[in-house]
Amino acid sequence: MIEIQRIKENKSEVIEGLKKRGIDSEKEIDNILGIDQDWRISKTELEEISAQLNTISKEIGKLFSSGQRDQAEELKTKSVNLKKQEAAQKIKVDELQAQLSNRIMSLPNIPHPEVPNGRDEKDNEIVFETGERPNKENMKLAHWDLAKKHKLIDFELGVKVTGAGFPFYRGQGAKLQRALVSFFLDEAGRAGYEEFNSPLMVNEESGIGTGQLPDKEGMMYHVGNENLYLIPTAEVPLTNMYRNRIIPNADFSIKITGHTPCFRREAGSYGKDVRGLNRLHQFEKVEIVRIETPENAESALTEMIDHVKGLLEKLGLQYRILKLCAGDTGFAAAITYDFEVYSAGQDKWLEVSSVSRFDTFQSNRLKLRYKDENNKSRLCHTLNGSALALPRIVASLLENHQTPEGIKIPDALVPYTGFKMIT
Repeated sequence: MIEIQRIKENKSEVIEGLKKRGIDSEKEIDNILGIDQDWRISKTELEEISAQLNTISKEIGKLFSSGQRDQAEELKTKSVNLKKQEAAQKIKVDELQAQLSNRIMSLPNIPHPEVPNGRDEKDNEIVFETGERPNKENMKLAHWDLAKKHKLIDFELGVKVTGAGFPFYRGQGAKLQRALVSFFLDEAGRAGYEEFNSPLMVNEESGIGTGQLPDKEGMMYHVGNENLYLIPTAEVPLTNMYRNRIIPNADFSIKITGHTPCFRREAGSYGKDVRGLNRLHQFEKVEIVRIETPENAESALTEMIDHVKGLLEKLGLQYRILKLCAGDTGFAAAITYDFEVYSAGQDKWLEVSSVSRFDTFQSNRLKLRYKDENNKSRLCHTLNGSALALPRIVASLLENHQTPEGIKIPDALVPYTGFKMIT
């Protein structure tokens, strides 16, 4: 959530930042500032009424003590009327506060100055690319054909038991999935991330805290009776561990990781882009999350990008990094770098990770602060990234490492799988 102080002090900057996303917000920003002014005036009036009541209450006690009952009764009548005014004023203040929060909450984050202009994925900027594309003639089969040939993944059984987008992994396919999770978690541990095993459902307040609600409720599975949401990513429970927290000093760098299934409705997805493992409703992912001071956020982002690079290089996959344009950057992010792996069997690039800075957007919702060197309370900066999401990694491993003899397992994974080849 954009800080109201930022809107008040840098109105034109906020409007221009949102315009970069293709949003004409000038009228809405004026409405927000008007509501904020009304709220402040109403709150001052409420405080004045409460102060009068406090003064009168003390005076009534003195009058009764000195035997001046008639004067005390007159003040009691006045006090009753003031309490009615106070109650009505409190309702007004709360309503204005709710209006203000709802309007600000509907605004996405302001893009970082480095974010390129653009409307959609066609305008994203390739900032890094490494490795060579496998020879398409030698990599003829797509992962869904390889999965069927080697009995690794059963898509039809998933449709029977649950529906499209919920595959069964079996045999060496299940072991490969488990090996990747362990490999990613061990690599995160070696990089200093503390591992957590989190709940798979969160409450509404947690969804609001990280920006999934109210923006993305259509993408989340909702458990109606309990008003809980199945998590779309471990980012939600991991970051919300620090909701309503004040870190006591500025000497911190919080690094946490977790593996969870992720659940996404993916409404409107159809066609070839959802075939096989390309887009699932349930999939596994290892997430890394950082909570930092504003001064450390940039270096933390670089470290996270380097961490994901290292994983892909150890898996022997060609990849590229894209800096997302403003129109393609997620609702809560200030800047996002997507990692894409080349899929030989499909002859296309597949997104396997997003690494994002949110600056104070999430921490403002979370009420996550720290005390600086002057003991002043300041908002933390939050970051997160996939390290990594499994379905498209599995797809790329199967397609890019296929040989006439079978599918070769990268050396870094062999200690986890227990086999060197899928045959």
